[in-house]
Amino acid sequence: MSLEITSRTHRSRTERGFTLVELAIVIVIIGVLASFGVPRFRDAVERSKAGESINYLSAIRSSQETYASREGTYASDLSLLDITIPPLKYFTVGTVSPGLTGDLEDSWSLTLTRVGASAGYGPYTVTFTEQGYDPLDSTIDGLPQINPIGGIGAST
Repeated sequence: MSLEITSRTHRSRTERGFTLVELAIVIVIIGVLASFGVPRFRDAVERSKAGESINYLSAIRSSQETYASREGTYASDLSLLDITIPPLKYFTVGTVSPGLTGDLEDSWSLTLTRVGASAGYGPYTVTFTEQGYDPLDSTIDGLPQINPIGGIGAST
């Protein structure tokens, strides 16, 4: 009978669950894994938001080319373009300005600025010209982890 009581006591101690140390180790492991995953997830989310600017500016560029072939000059205002684009959610749109030549007959430039950028990036800009993506005037070019075009001198 004494043997039976000892056996029950021993079994109940092992069936109680996890110790505090075991739970702490699991929490530490989850924390370490999250520290690697969260920044990559944040970059992926911001890259998709930056993609909005590239899509918008690509559509503007195409419409500017159509306008220039019809009018002989690039449009000085986006409202002159025959294009319907939904409003941007994550960027503010600058004004169309003459590009490198200083004349809208030959060139144009348009910059979008990120509003409410997530922590770690701050506000950045994406600029397009009649040539396409302008890495020299785009501050996103210095952020290759979120630049959908690639960054550091990438061009279209």
